[in-house]
Amino acid sequence: MKTALVVLLVLVSLALIATILLQPGRSAGLSGAITGGAEHLFGRQKARGLEGTLARATRWLAVAFMVLAFVLAYFLR
Repeated sequence: MKTALVVLLVLVSLALIATILLQPGRSAGLSGAITGGAEHLFGRQKARGLEGTLARATRWLAVAFMVLAFVLAYFLR
């Protein structure tokens, strides 16, 4: 059981790293910093396509990573 959880945690970790690295940057230098702040201030821009899919995958993988880490810590206690 513990070995399976460790293997699953490693796989989720690698998938989480991959989805984070595949996401595009939020700003493009100084101009992106100036205009990008307005998007976050006045409302969330809806992500479409690959960006949205990667964002959702990152959220779910992060939740799975946290749950697996807590369960594994409980079993190794």
